[in-house]
Amino acid sequence: MTLPSHGSNPHYLYEAMNLTQPETVIDFSANLNPLGPPPALKQKWQEAYELITTYPDPHASSLTTKLASKEGVQESELLIGNGGAELITLVGRFLAGQRICIVQPAFSEYEMACRSAGCEIEYHTLKEGEWPLVPARLIDKMPHLDAIFLCTPNNPTGVSYDPAAIRTLLKESENHSCFLIIDEAFADFLSDASYAPEIATYPKLIILRSLTKMYAIPGLRLGYMIANPTVISAIKALQPHWSVNALALLAGEVCLEQIRHVIASRKLIAQERNKLHAFLIEKNYSYSNSSVNFYLMKDPNLTDQTPLLRYLMSEGIVPRHTENFPGLNGRWLRFAIRTPDENRRLMEVLAWR
Repeated sequence: MTLPSHGSNPHYLYEAMNLTQPETVIDFSANLNPLGPPPALKQKWQEAYELITTYPDPHASSLTTKLASKEGVQESELLIGNGGAELITLVGRFLAGQRICIVQPAFSEYEMACRSAGCEIEYHTLKEGEWPLVPARLIDKMPHLDAIFLCTPNNPTGVSYDPAAIRTLLKESENHSCFLIIDEAFADFLSDASYAPEIATYPKLIILRSLTKMYAIPGLRLGYMIANPTVISAIKALQPHWSVNALALLAGEVCLEQIRHVIASRKLIAQERNKLHAFLIEKNYSYSNSSVNFYLMKDPNLTDQTPLLRYLMSEGIVPRHTENFPGLNGRWLRFAIRTPDENRRLMEVLAWR
């Protein structure tokens, strides 16, 4: 059985599982902000419509300036991309043919992008359950590596790695001339979580960021990269012209101004995460120690979570399977934190099982 490689679009999962999709479905597989896009974005939509008759700024100058101010970096250290997926693909092309290590479990796009660029790939799989990052074990591998992919807060576990461990890896990656690519797609769900200030000190650091998660705009595709200007120039040369459309550029500028939306989102997610974790403890489910807007969960009595997945889907609850996450291989399910009513429905369905 081949399952979809990403969350969202639940009908593909129902088709793959040979299940009839209920009339009402709650999609817990896409880890987006449960509050949705900022209301200010809708208010700007008429203005956005007018932009479709002109070509977008190929340099994304206005958004780049605002992001540089937000992150405390130089504009030359930024590259705007058509979502995180494009930026990951560009990094793969930048590293073409080189030796890559991916800290697992991790987003499958790293491996897909690097394999398509002819890279040699190995895994560094963290211990399941708490997924601790032990720098010494990665440092031992650095002499024969050109780059390491590391996602923190991690997708799919939601775990945030120890900053001291990350900084140790940063220092050693410079010593070994090994790129450290840190995917911070979910850093906006935490305060002061970015390693962007380290860019000036560590030329081998590449940071990937997403605007689609916090601001719930995945249909627009918008992300950015922070790195040494030399690296940015080399990667930008690989990017198609007019890669980011005008609607996404405007949305990015509007979203960056929505500080209250970000604060309210973090507050709601923390409250709902605490409720869900308390429930899972009470009902004897296992879960990951997530710090963001999604988490892993499993029935510890099941080695294979497929029966639980099928049950939930029959009840209109769609989690994200983990069959294509090396190091998890279907032993867990991933759930986004959604609205209070939707989370309540999830708990009802799990309690009835």
